[in-house]
Amino acid sequence: MLSPDIIQKIKKVHIKTGRMVNTIMAGQYRSIFRGAGIEFEEVREYTPGDDVKSIDWKVSARMGRPFIKRYREEREQVVMLLVDMSASGGFGTTASIKRETAAEVAAILAFNAIRNNDKAGAILFTDQVERYIPPKKGSAHVWRLIREIFTFVPQHTGTDITAAVDFLARVCRKRSVAFLVSDFLTEDFDREATLRIRTAARKHELISMLVTDPGEFRLPEGGIIALRDLETGALRFLDAADRTTRERFTASRKAVHDRIMETHKAMDIDCVEMPTDGDAADALVRYFRYRERRRR
Repeated sequence: MLSPDIIQKIKKVHIKTGRMVNTIMAGQYRSIFRGAGIEFEEVREYTPGDDVKSIDWKVSARMGRPFIKRYREEREQVVMLLVDMSASGGFGTTASIKRETAAEVAAILAFNAIRNNDKAGAILFTDQVERYIPPKKGSAHVWRLIREIFTFVPQHTGTDITAAVDFLARVCRKRSVAFLVSDFLTEDFDREATLRIRTAARKHELISMLVTDPGEFRLPEGGIIALRDLETGALRFLDAADRTTRERFTASRKAVHDRIMETHKAMDIDCVEMPTDGDAADALVRYFRYRERRRR
C-alpha cells in the first residue's frame, strides 16, 4: 500500500508534467527526436512542382501518365529512461530531493514520448540494474513509470553507470533515444567506462540529465558538522565556522561538477543540468530549443 504522502506526490508530478507537455513543449520534442527510416505511403498522380525523382516509371508507363511514390517518415521510436536510484538520490536541501527531481524529469520525457506516439521504458539502476520496465505506449504506462521511480526501494546504495548502459545495449537492439538521469557522483568515469559509454552513444542517442542540489556546493556556516556519504557510509567532520574550510569544500565540489561536464564533452554527449531548486520543464525547453537550432 502506498502512503497518502507518496500518492499525493505522484499525482502532483503526473498532473504538473502532463500540463507542461501539453503547453510549453508542444511540438518541440517532435521536431527534434525523429524516428529512424521511412516507409511507403501511397502512389498518386504527378502534379506540377513534385520532385521528378519521385516518379514511379513502371506505374506511369502502365497508366499512360506520370505517377509518383510518396513516403512518410517512420516516426515511432523507443525512448529509454536510465534513472539512477543510488542512495545519493535521497539528498536534498530544497523543496525536492534529487530523486524527486529525477522523477519529474523522467515524467516530462515520458509524456513527450507518449504524445509523439513513441514507446517509453525505464532502467532503474544502482551499482547494478535493479529493475527493467519494458517500453510501452499510453498514459497509463507513464503513470506506472512515475510510480515506480517514486516507490522503488533499491537493494544497493552505490552507482555503476556503465552497468546501466551495457544493459541498454542488450535490451534495445534498434537505435533508441536514451536519457541518463543521474547525479553522476561515482568514481567509475575511468578510461574503460568512458569508452563503453561512448560505444553505446554511437548506437543510441544518449543524453545525460545531471541532477544537482545547491547544498552540494556549500557548507552551512556553523561549528563542527558531520558529513556522511550516503552511498558508502563514510563519515567525516569539518569545521564549518572556518572560512577557508568552506571555500575549499566549495572548490572541491565545483571541481567534481566540472569533471563530470568535461567528461561528457570529451565523449561528445550532451549533458543538461537539472538543479533541485530549478524548474525541470524550463531546463528541458532550453535544451530542446538549443537542439533545434543545432539541427539547422
